[in-house]
Amino acid sequence: MGRAYQNRKDSMAKTANAKTKVYSKYGREIYVCAKQGGPDPDGNLSLRSLIDRAKKDQVPTHVIDRALDKAKGGGGEDYSAARYEGFGPGQAMVIVDCLTDNPNRTFGDVRACFTKTKCKIGTQGSVSHMFDHCAIFAFAGEDEEAVLEALMEADVDVTDIESEDGKITVFAPNTEYAKARQALIEAFGEIDFDADEIQFLPQTTTPVTGEDAEMFEKFLDMLNDLDDVQNVYHNAEL
Repeated sequence: MGRAYQNRKDSMAKTANAKTKVYSKYGREIYVCAKQGGPDPDGNLSLRSLIDRAKKDQVPTHVIDRALDKAKGGGGEDYSAARYEGFGPGQAMVIVDCLTDNPNRTFGDVRACFTKTKCKIGTQGSVSHMFDHCAIFAFAGEDEEAVLEALMEADVDVTDIESEDGKITVFAPNTEYAKARQALIEAFGEIDFDADEIQFLPQTTTPVTGEDAEMFEKFLDMLNDLDDVQNVYHNAEL
């Protein structure tokens, strides 16, 4: 689990520079999260986590506030989630998560990224069964027994806990996100999370080298340049 997460972090670092529209992507996600669960971060743990993550990624306060104000107004865009799956260069598995106000446009844009890089877009469920949909929390600490005890007392279904280099990493099913986060905060106070999110982690990785690796980087850049794409998950080992 830990290696898969590290691969994911390394991949994120490689593609972060391609996200030239990161502010608008965060703004859109904050708007949708606030519309669905309420605009008060104290009563919407998912929103609170998202805002914290946006701040760590240096998203300006006015971008966050504008998204919250739009959600409070009750109008605005009608975004819906869309997920696409398929196989990238080197037959690596790929999941693309989007927020869109025009599903037909988004599907066409994502499909073009696949076809222009000689990849194959699949049907829903074609690769996601080979990923674990996980809530992940990483924070400073060394006593994994205390963390496990706190989570078990809160009846949280923990998948795995790792302790390495003064950092604790907790993995749980995505459905346990809110309960796990609340249990950690209640047990250890306000935590400065290094990771606090829900991700798809691959169960296995696929080595991608040579021309396939170059094409995969191009493929990721194309996807991340799309306004509607929020996250790209894959099992490529580049």
